[in-house]
Amino acid sequence: MKFIWAGGTDIGMVRPKNEDVFYPERDDDGGRLLAAVADGMGGHPGGGAASRIAVIRAVMKTGAPLKDRIEAADEAVLAAGLAVPGLAGMGTTLTLAEFGPGGRLALGHAGDCRAYLLRGGRLDQLTTDDNKAQELVVQGEITKEEARCHPYSSWLTQALGFDEGLDVEEAVIDLEAGDRLMLCSDGLHGELPDSEILSLLGSGAPPDAVRGLIEAANRAGGSDNITVMVVDAAEAT
Repeated sequence: MKFIWAGGTDIGMVRPKNEDVFYPERDDDGGRLLAAVADGMGGHPGGGAASRIAVIRAVMKTGAPLKDRIEAADEAVLAAGLAVPGLAGMGTTLTLAEFGPGGRLALGHAGDCRAYLLRGGRLDQLTTDDNKAQELVVQGEITKEEARCHPYSSWLTQALGFDEGLDVEEAVIDLEAGDRLMLCSDGLHGELPDSEILSLLGSGAPPDAVRGLIEAANRAGGSDNITVMVVDAAEAT
């Protein structure tokens, strides 16, 4: 199996700087791909630094399970916050996706970036948001759609750089040829309902889908930085 991908990031319409980071790493010989999206915590000092440190550290820990990569990234963000004046309290979310040549997809996640799978016209969210709004959804107090615009949606319960222990979410999925995976920051899914994401994600090649999703999020208000990665699984030739 081979993987065809595209990514993009945009400052949005409101924020003064972009604290999102995305990272592709591809091994053309083995058909592997490591993809990452991180969102520096808005309102915290050094959010952009935290997201860059997290992605760099996760990528550098070559060959390790994604849980170990995210824990190493967490430690690196914490250490930088303690060592560098002005960066205390910085943090970031991080979602990693590792694609193997046999179609095995491994996910590691902490925070409120998301991974989605588009298969046969159906869109499924593969990760769980680590925020207070999601806790209300689980408790049955609000719906998933209400959570998207709820004030508690920005109240993170997990992120890299927090002093509390990190509980990394993990998943393994067997991909099929024709599957499309999307990683995104909350600047996308916070602006667009899943129904619109489904429509736009299924349109065109990965670069077209990335561009269309970012443009739609900006039209919807662009209240946060917007980052999208789209990965197609195809039969190896």
